Amino acid sequence: MAVDPQVRKLLDGLEAVGGPRYIEMSAEDGRQWFSDLRRPYEVPIGHVADREIPGPEGEIPVRLYTPVEVTADALPALVYFHGGGWVVGDLESHDPVCRALANASGCKVISVDYRLAPEHPWPAAPDDSFAAVQWVVANADSIGVDGQRIAVGGDSAGGNLAAAVTLRARAAQSPYISFQLLIYPALDASMSLPSIGENSEGYFLEKAGMDWFYGHYIPAGTDEKDPDISPMFCDDLAGLPSAYIVTAGYDPLRDEGRDYADRLKNAGVPVTYANYPGMVHGFFGFQATVDAAREAVQDAGQAIGKALNRKMTVEAVDRGRRT
Repeated sequence: MAVDPQVRKLLDGLEAVGGPRYIEMSAEDGRQWFSDLRRPYEVPIGHVADREIPGPEGEIPVRLYTPVEVTADALPALVYFHGGGWVVGDLESHDPVCRALANASGCKVISVDYRLAPEHPWPAAPDDSFAAVQWVVANADSIGVDGQRIAVGGDSAGGNLAAAVTLRARAAQSPYISFQLLIYPALDASMSLPSIGENSEGYFLEKAGMDWFYGHYIPAGTDEKDPDISPMFCDDLAGLPSAYIVTAGYDPLRDEGRDYADRLKNAGVPVTYANYPGMVHGFFGFQATVDAAREAVQDAGQAIGKALNRKMTVEAVDRGRRT
C-alpha cells in the first residue's frame, strides 16, 4: 500500500521547506523545531488542570484531562508519556492527542512531562514515569480516579516508557497496571529489525534520527539491550498488562511493535495489534489534516475504555484489510 495521500502531502511540504535537519541541531534547537511542527487542532474537553507532583529529582509537571462526558465520581485513568525520542516534546506537543484519548476512552488522562535528555539521560525518563504512575495510584481519590483501573500509554519514546514502566511495576509487584497502550513504540535500541532498513529514509522519522535520539538518551558504556532501555530484550513477558499496540507501515520502528505484540501473545498476554499500512511514524499527531490519524486515535481511546471496563477482547487488527 502506498503512503496515504494526506500524509504524502505533509511529507512533501516538509521537504519543500528545506533548512537544517533536526539531526544537525542541538537538542535545544531540535525542541524548537519540533514545536514549530505543531498544527492547531481544537479538541473540546471537560476540564484541564496543570500541576506538579513529587519526582525522584524534583517536581514533575503533569496535565490532568477530564473527558467531556463524566460517568462516575472515580474514572479509570491513562497515565500518558509523550513521544519525541526522550529529547523533544512536552505537554503542549501532545495536548490534542491526550484530549482526544480522554474523550474517546471516557477516562482521565494524566500527561507526564518527564525529564529530557541529554541534560537528563537514562534512567531519568523511566524514573519520572514510574514515579508518576505511583503518584496517580496513591492520590487516586483526590484526583477523581479509580486506583484499580490504571493504564499506561505513550507514543514512540513514550511507548518505550510505558512498556518499561510495566516491567518495573511487575518486578516491584506494585502499582497494579491493568492495560498498556503502545503507539509505534521504540523497543529495540540495537535497531536490529528489518523495518529500520526498509524505512530508513524519507518517512519523517529516519534511522539517522533514531541514532540522534539514542545518542542523546543512552549514556556511553550503557548496555543498549537493558530491558529498561529496550523492553524487547526482556526474557519473560508473562504477567504483563493487556496491550493495544499501534504501528505504521512506513515507520522504521514498525517491526518492533509487531514483534513485541507477538511476544506478548506468546507469553499469554491479551493483545490487540493495529497496523496502519499507509501511515508514517508520528501520525497520531496529524489529526488536524489526516483522516486516518483521527480514526486511529479514536480507536485507541475506545480500546482503553473497553479494557478498563473489563470488556477487553483478544483480536488482531490489520487496517489494510479493514472494510
